[in-house]
Amino acid sequence: MKFLSLVVLLVCVSGALGQSISSFYVSTTGADSNPGTQTAPWRTVQHAADTVRAGSTVNVRGGVYEELVSIKASGNATDGYITFRSYPGETAVLDAEHFAPDGRSGILTIHDKSYVRIEGFEIRNFRTAEHRLTPLGISVMGAGSHLELLKNNVHHIEQNFNGRDAPGRGGNGFGIAVYGTDAKIPISELVIDGNEVHHLKTGSSESLVVNGNVTTFHITHNVVHDNNNIGIDIIGFERTAPDPAVDQARDGVVSGNLVYNITSRGNPAYRNDESSDGIYVDGGTRILIEQNVIHDVDFGIELASEHQNRATSYVIARNNLIYHCHTAGVSIGGYAPERGRTEHCTVVNNTLHDNDTSGTGSGEFQMQWKMANNIFENNIVHAGPSCLITVNKSQFETNQPPVTIDHNLYYCASGAKASAWKEFSATVTGFDRDVQSTGNDRHSRFLDPHFVDAAAKDFHLQSDSPALAAGTTDGVPVGELDLEGSPRVTSGKVDVGCYQSQRE
Repeated sequence: MKFLSLVVLLVCVSGALGQSISSFYVSTTGADSNPGTQTAPWRTVQHAADTVRAGSTVNVRGGVYEELVSIKASGNATDGYITFRSYPGETAVLDAEHFAPDGRSGILTIHDKSYVRIEGFEIRNFRTAEHRLTPLGISVMGAGSHLELLKNNVHHIEQNFNGRDAPGRGGNGFGIAVYGTDAKIPISELVIDGNEVHHLKTGSSESLVVNGNVTTFHITHNVVHDNNNIGIDIIGFERTAPDPAVDQARDGVVSGNLVYNITSRGNPAYRNDESSDGIYVDGGTRILIEQNVIHDVDFGIELASEHQNRATSYVIARNNLIYHCHTAGVSIGGYAPERGRTEHCTVVNNTLHDNDTSGTGSGEFQMQWKMANNIFENNIVHAGPSCLITVNKSQFETNQPPVTIDHNLYYCASGAKASAWKEFSATVTGFDRDVQSTGNDRHSRFLDPHFVDAAAKDFHLQSDSPALAAGTTDGVPVGELDLEGSPRVTSGKVDVGCYQSQRE
């Protein structure tokens, strides 16, 4: 009986301990020789990463931790995630001020791991001026699934190399980078949500990027701003994964993000070029880009491929607000004849206002080289002082139409007769003449959209707007919700632009 009682007691204690030891603690006043409890916490995040296993939560108390952290274990579907988080109500800071990158180095690195969640950290101050070194805020590489990067603040990651061999060939740095480098197993079920990624110097690279064998991802509700190269990038065909068949980020959603103050002008890798994008799909496929606000960047949204004989394809960009971009609001097609293609991409129900502020001649909607079966419909295009609406740099290169353009609402203060439409080597002046010469926009109109207050950045529609109920749903994937989450279709009608008025 005494033996049986002892066994029962041990089982009960073990069960109680099993529940209590699933949560661990790190504090700047702790010691790694401690058990990692709330009253006796560890000192370093790395010790926690070396120790914990599936189902554990590591609560990191507020304070500055000068260390580079590499996650050492995976969670799993049965036991759950390994979670590293700032203790609720406090901010844990991973600071790399006194470190130098060793090759390609992240302040926080996840390599070939699954079921890992990183939440609520401030990650900062990783710099180099060495061309061969690459600093990253958060680096995810290899293979894995169910990875979540949530509500982190990543800033001042800097590649300060002051030279280049050619445009875009400077050094590299990243805020958040996910590289699927395994040919057989992708990085999948990835969530990058609610992060702020800002004040970066990324050289030839990107602020937030998924590249290579990455699939089923959600990049949502992030704020990306004040960086000197691309804001959000979805990439394929860079030989990131060794099998070309899977070397392409795919089947993802980019939604609800705010991207602003992004320019490559002054970046040593680009000098005075204004060629950075707010959101860029470079070789990705089956991507949904919706409900984003993008302003004061170089290009608003670009759908293109930099690699010859490769395509960005099956992308839907809808219900986005794009304004005050330095060059085009939306650009599709390879940026040079020898580059790649844009195919089966749909740009629908977006609002473009006063883009090409630098007067580059790219207009509001730019069509470049090598395009097929793309759609541009139900958009409000409110051009700035130049009144340059669309630019088409390409002649017909196949029997397939490069872009179907219709059911849009155009306007500029100078009027319809002053509007300009560049078609290959010629410029057509006047909306009616453009319709006649191109055959596009048979159902489009040139009228003031009657924004509530464009000067105050309020692009909702007044009750007398000609954009109301003026769109089409015929073969156009308008989606269920507008920019603000209201039903996209009202009484069977869809408005033109990113907002849907909720009429009785």
